[in-house]
Amino acid sequence: MASKALLPPPLSSKGSSSSRFKRIVGSVSERSNPKSNVSEDSTMDEASVISAVIGILSGYIGRYVKDDSFRRTIRDKCNSFLNRTRTKQDSDDIDNDNDNEDEDEIFVKMDFCMEKMNTLIEDHHQGTKKQVTMMKSIRSSIEVLTKIASSKSYLSSCAELYLAIAYKLLRNDRVSSKHLLQVFCYSPNLARTYLLSDLWEHLFLPHVLHLKIWYTSEFEFLSNEVHVGEKEKKMKVLNKVYNEKMDSGTYLFAMYYKQWLKVSGASVPPLPIVPLPSRPSCRSSRRMSSDSTISNSSINPNLYKAVFGLKEEKQKPISLGEQTGISTLSKGLEIDKKLYGDDYKYSSVQKEDMLSFGRSSNHSDKNQAHRLDYFKCLSCRFIPTDSMAKISYIKSKNASSSVLSSELVEAITTICSSNILTECEFTIRVVTKAWLNSPGDPLIEEALTQTSVIEGILEVLFVSTEDEILELIISILAELITRNDAIRQIILNSDPQLEIFVRLLKSTSLFLKASVLLYLSKPMAKQMISTEWVPLILRVMEFGDKLQTLFTVQCSPQVAAFYILDQLLNGFDEDKNLENARLVLSLGGLTLLMKRVQEGEIHERENSVSMILCCVRAEGSCRSYLAENINKSSLLELIVLGRKQSSSRYALSLLFELLYLDRRTKITKFLRGLKDGWNGLNTMHIFFIYLQKASPEEKPLVAVILLMLDLMEDNHVKGSIYREEAIEAIVASLNCQICDDTVQQQSAKALLLLGSHFSYAGESLMEKLLLQKAGFQEFSLQDSFPIHKEEEEAESWHKKAAYGLFKSGNKKLLSSLANCLASGIPCLARSSLTTISWMCSYLHLVEDSKFSSMAFSILAPHLLQSLSYDNDVEERVLASYSLLHLTKNSGCVPTLPSLNKDSITHLRNLSLVTWTANELISIFTKRSI
Repeated sequence: MASKALLPPPLSSKGSSSSRFKRIVGSVSERSNPKSNVSEDSTMDEASVISAVIGILSGYIGRYVKDDSFRRTIRDKCNSFLNRTRTKQDSDDIDNDNDNEDEDEIFVKMDFCMEKMNTLIEDHHQGTKKQVTMMKSIRSSIEVLTKIASSKSYLSSCAELYLAIAYKLLRNDRVSSKHLLQVFCYSPNLARTYLLSDLWEHLFLPHVLHLKIWYTSEFEFLSNEVHVGEKEKKMKVLNKVYNEKMDSGTYLFAMYYKQWLKVSGASVPPLPIVPLPSRPSCRSSRRMSSDSTISNSSINPNLYKAVFGLKEEKQKPISLGEQTGISTLSKGLEIDKKLYGDDYKYSSVQKEDMLSFGRSSNHSDKNQAHRLDYFKCLSCRFIPTDSMAKISYIKSKNASSSVLSSELVEAITTICSSNILTECEFTIRVVTKAWLNSPGDPLIEEALTQTSVIEGILEVLFVSTEDEILELIISILAELITRNDAIRQIILNSDPQLEIFVRLLKSTSLFLKASVLLYLSKPMAKQMISTEWVPLILRVMEFGDKLQTLFTVQCSPQVAAFYILDQLLNGFDEDKNLENARLVLSLGGLTLLMKRVQEGEIHERENSVSMILCCVRAEGSCRSYLAENINKSSLLELIVLGRKQSSSRYALSLLFELLYLDRRTKITKFLRGLKDGWNGLNTMHIFFIYLQKASPEEKPLVAVILLMLDLMEDNHVKGSIYREEAIEAIVASLNCQICDDTVQQQSAKALLLLGSHFSYAGESLMEKLLLQKAGFQEFSLQDSFPIHKEEEEAESWHKKAAYGLFKSGNKKLLSSLANCLASGIPCLARSSLTTISWMCSYLHLVEDSKFSSMAFSILAPHLLQSLSYDNDVEERVLASYSLLHLTKNSGCVPTLPSLNKDSITHLRNLSLVTWTANELISIFTKRSI
């Protein structure tokens, strides 16, 4: 059955695809594996692949038509390149006494076409040009650009780019995509490093990432070079080799994608191979003494033959005792050449690749020193048994063959029993080769999923220092976990403290892939007690934007990071959770989380918000920083879109928490930022609609936010439908008889928010401020903020709020507050008393004697009852303060009833701690006289 090499699926720049863990068929590993044999049942059809390629490329170039900023960027880059090229050309002409009129003409034509294309796009947006005329102009530009591109001049790449734009305007996405790929064929270095670097990272980098890993390793090694002159020379050689390889890989994969666009019933193009360079001659053999079976090259090419060799080539089995070099790949390259046609000749770098495959690898003596000491210290090496020797006869109902190859059996036996690290490392390559040559073979899977085999692989993972080996092991384990959940438990049981993962997460090149394997293993919080987990996971979150490919498994490191961080912040007891959250704050994790609120899928962003909430609860003082810097529009978006997916509770809770700021001026600024809305939607209307469908627990929070926004309007004196609905919801939430404990607690928080006076940590200070005014205790603001400015802002707010609540809430709100006061429910009674206290100070603003009398008749009896010794002294002082202002501001002094003996006794007792009691006694005494 013919196998098909399929390209990776398109990745979204917004992170939409990268956010979901998934399996893909025939995927390409980051080391560009062309030997992946995929059954017809699991392969994508050709139309889907071609559609994916066109979707990525046409979507990218389509931004030129739609996005002004993107259009300016491309135009500026092309102009800069043209100017540099023109300057260099003029310099060459002077040196050579040449006047190249043809080159000058090409520059003029290119400038003209670029300007013409921009004009056409502007006309297209403004609708000022007829369709027929516009089409003629585009086709005229295409004709000129085609001539420039075919001239093979320095400007061919820019011409191809604008040809892609032109065909996009003609809505011919396939041809547009071909021209965009041709940019990478003509000038791979220019395209990948400057002109289209973002597209290159998205489409090409996953195929050549192994080159980047190799470069990092070599660079780190050379950084330790003592002699400066020698170091610079070696660095220069390394950079040259690296850039040539990157350009070569870019060219080959550009041609590969172009061939996909040509597929129509023909055979599918083979996936190119981009081998690692042989070790530069400037580098010494740093691993010779320890890797007894590794070739003289620091990067063993046998690994890339065994795992990624071309499938067209019949390869001889490689025994553990006989490791030969890579055979020549002329046959595969001839096939590539036939497929690519004349275009293949344009690469100046692929010739070096043709030659690089033919190198053989000679191995040093097997008895040479190796890393035995460390390896022998491992806890349990498996002792081979008769059953292990007969593993080749294991049968499976669905197996494509009834026996395993002797080579694979020998490799598995070695993994389970050998104390020689280098032997075990080589067997990893053999196992990987067998796995990739027969993907999904039940017999191989059954052999590899034995507990002893997994434990042996894990020991190699723990000890090996070879990135190539570690990456292969990570990929194999990821494959096995997704097929058999029991492997996950074996890994966790074998490494209960996750020491292997800690080591891998500290690496510079594999920590993202390691995070994916960790996520697939689904460890619990109890296995991550060490505080070093927090910085390790934050590092993954910071750099984990790119989807990671582990053979056929793809997963975003961001998903992994959020899973682990959730365990760290919510999986322990409260003290440990708070400790980890504070560590996240101290390491700058809040900035990372805020960034994630704006990017990715809704559920990813909601996860970020939930982590931020954990940080706020651990350290309330971060509210001010969050309120100042978080994107308010993104929060509103999460509330709107998350509501449709029943996942908006975190965004709403965070928004509510951010209103507990230590200054009223800050609260006002935050609310003004919210009023800008999202996507053209009015903020108050967003909360108005949300309120209609909110759960009972959410209603008091949504209602108080809506009310606060409404009271900030210029015409706040007049009522509105928003205010009416908000107060109606608050009144309903205060009904103690039908609301459960959660709703009562939320209602209490909503009432305190109306007071808008909090500490730096988010604790309500309104009660303390009222007690201070009543003379009960001294209380002052604890920082250097201009007190008079804050007092003016707070006074202005309290006047607006009290007036709005009295006028729109009327009798029903006052009755609800009075009932809460009498209910005996601690949280509601206390917050209602505090609310009544500051509201009564502004009762005179209503200027309605009937309303004042009604307010007195509703509230006074409950306030008098609150003076009794049964209540805390603070509650009695607040009741006295409220009663005094209610009495004065209601105009009811002439009609006041006489106080009974108990009330007089209570007030006289309170007069020891508050002046309000003496004034009340005086008022009632005069009235009785």
